[in-house]
Amino acid sequence: MELPSAFTYPFRYVPHPLVVEAAQSLIQRLDGVNAVSSGIPPEALESLREGKMLGVLLTDGGPLFAFSGLVGGWSSLPGFVPPVLDITNGYFKQREREISTMPPGACKAQASADLQDWLFSHYVVMNGRGEELSVKDIFALRALVPPGGTGDCAAPKLLNYAFRHGLKPLAMGEFWYGRSPEREVREQGRFYPSCTGKCGPLLTWMMQGLVLEPNPLDAATVSPLEPQLLYVDDFIIVVDKPAGMLSVPGRTGAESLLDWLRERFGAAVESCHRLDMDTSGLMVFARSVACKSELERQFAEREVLKAYRARLDGGPWNHALKGTIALPLTLDYYDRPRQMVDPMGGKKAVTKYEVLSIEPDGSVDVMFWPLTGRSHQIRVHAAHVRGLGHPVRGDRLYGSTSPDDQLWLRSCGIQFTHPVSSGRMVFGEGV
Repeated sequence: MELPSAFTYPFRYVPHPLVVEAAQSLIQRLDGVNAVSSGIPPEALESLREGKMLGVLLTDGGPLFAFSGLVGGWSSLPGFVPPVLDITNGYFKQREREISTMPPGACKAQASADLQDWLFSHYVVMNGRGEELSVKDIFALRALVPPGGTGDCAAPKLLNYAFRHGLKPLAMGEFWYGRSPEREVREQGRFYPSCTGKCGPLLTWMMQGLVLEPNPLDAATVSPLEPQLLYVDDFIIVVDKPAGMLSVPGRTGAESLLDWLRERFGAAVESCHRLDMDTSGLMVFARSVACKSELERQFAEREVLKAYRARLDGGPWNHALKGTIALPLTLDYYDRPRQMVDPMGGKKAVTKYEVLSIEPDGSVDVMFWPLTGRSHQIRVHAAHVRGLGHPVRGDRLYGSTSPDDQLWLRSCGIQFTHPVSSGRMVFGEGV
């Protein structure tokens, strides 16, 4: 099989087939080994099976593997690269024990902050140019302070080990092994992008000197298709947004749907709701502030009916053919824009669904009706193990294994009350 010509862009990628093959080989070994044959202590092996993010790095010297964080208190295990800095022994653990005995107060808080600062000053990594820098200094380049746990993920461990041993990185991927967690969207064998909060600044610096795949997030903001106008009057506009176009202006400066509409209908056009850049389908825009206010009220009070059609990844279907998913959602603070399930602090999120067909390749066509309007609601409810356990096809953020780079999610129907005439407006299907 042909080796990749450029290194993986880790924040959104389709894993190279050789990366997938190496990951599957590791999973088979971990599923089948015992303490004697693997050299892994049985307690550590059981801890791994409780659920852990693992990583594989293809190099010119063969594949390397790593795990994120610690495994049952172990920082190193046979078959995995070592941590950037082993904090399980030495000064860090000693000082941590001393701080734990301090009475609560300002002195304890300051001692903890000083220890964290010491830690990130001693987490020294190498990049593709052979340069060395501490995690603290890498984040300081962006006027940031590293969050707790920075440097302990699988990806920086793998790259640091490869650079320090003269190995050329070829491709990389991070995947879940073991039981699925309650909060995050994680399922054994599925690949997920590197986190943006902890690994964003760190990996970006470490990959300097490597030839990288282009950032698909930037490339995707230029849609090859034109929006389609479905309805226009003096008060509202209903339009079909193509996949790959932003709903409103973003950081890249690429033309958004709002820009496109204002060029044709004037600066008074206002957005009332949004679709993800990768999601296509029906949207309504207002042509005055007063109409915007009324439409936003309807969205807030759940008077707008919306229908979405999606194609989900294949696999055994162990759910009812129709039902309701209720999983409260919250932002994954250190991995924006990913959302996660939070039963205690999350916002209510409810989605009705009905399976339309199961295709010959095993993929599933589903109609969704979101009864609330949370960010990524359908994508999380589809992918989470307590939802349907089948990511939307092409959804790299939530673990789709499909080779498609297109997100198979479309806003196919919308129903609302006209802000002036008060007539009920229906567009598309499913509403």
